[in-house]
Amino acid sequence: MNFSPVHVIGASGRSGAALCRSLSADRVCFVPVVRDAGKWSTLGLGASPLVADIDDAAALRAALRGASRIVCCAHASFAGAVLAASPPDARFVFLGSTRKFTRWPDAHGTGVMAGESAFLASGRSGVMLHPTMIYGAAGEDNVQRLAALLRRSPIVPLPGGGRSLVQPIHQDDVTRSIRAALDRDWVGPRSMVIAGPEAVSYADFVRAVAMAAGLRRRWILPFPGRLLIALAPSSLWIRGLPNIRPEEVRRLLEDKAFDITEMRESLGIEPVSLGEGLARTFAAPG
Repeated sequence: MNFSPVHVIGASGRSGAALCRSLSADRVCFVPVVRDAGKWSTLGLGASPLVADIDDAAALRAALRGASRIVCCAHASFAGAVLAASPPDARFVFLGSTRKFTRWPDAHGTGVMAGESAFLASGRSGVMLHPTMIYGAAGEDNVQRLAALLRRSPIVPLPGGGRSLVQPIHQDDVTRSIRAALDRDWVGPRSMVIAGPEAVSYADFVRAVAMAAGLRRRWILPFPGRLLIALAPSSLWIRGLPNIRPEEVRRLLEDKAFDITEMRESLGIEPVSLGEGLARTFAAPG
């Protein structure tokens, strides 16, 4: 077992904080690398952070001096900068995103692809994990935003009636996947999707969230996708309604289903079911 400290870049973000809580609970030594020491201190995790903006090459190099195990929970587009600032023998776990597979590329997706390309071309040892939609983290705005919308209306307009597939992953399984990846002796760079155990239609996902949130049955109203995209900006002006962006509606029109055999076999992770994950999410305080 490797007992060297784990340097966690983006330790005060959702996935970074969840990882640090897990490491702390198991008394695994870690070094948080953050932009804002004040934000880190509010998490109450105790470890003294190293402050470095990921865009500041000199500061990042200083923060990673001597690091042998590095987890980057910052956006995958920064992979090249992290690689350049790291010791030559360091091993990596990067967090990417399945957004790279979208039919409608945006800055987020293209940034993930650029970071992945930099990592795979580097020849450095480690893995980039590409999670699907993450839910269940403290302060996450995927399931919680949806629940807020469902509380306001018993009728949910969905493009195509919500037939498109989604395969969300609980934050606990993202953390477990990172921990398992840290324990692997990777040779060269790898890339891997991590997701929930099975894909479900978005309509069934909505119904499951409503049930877990203690709401009565919500009715799915099939709606033309183009019309919903056109109406999405109006959510800014409706009090109490979460902001819904046109690109979010557009992504509801594509299937997001993935084979997780590699996750199961290489990491030994069996993700929790959607029902179990949602139960954990709505049982958590806040």
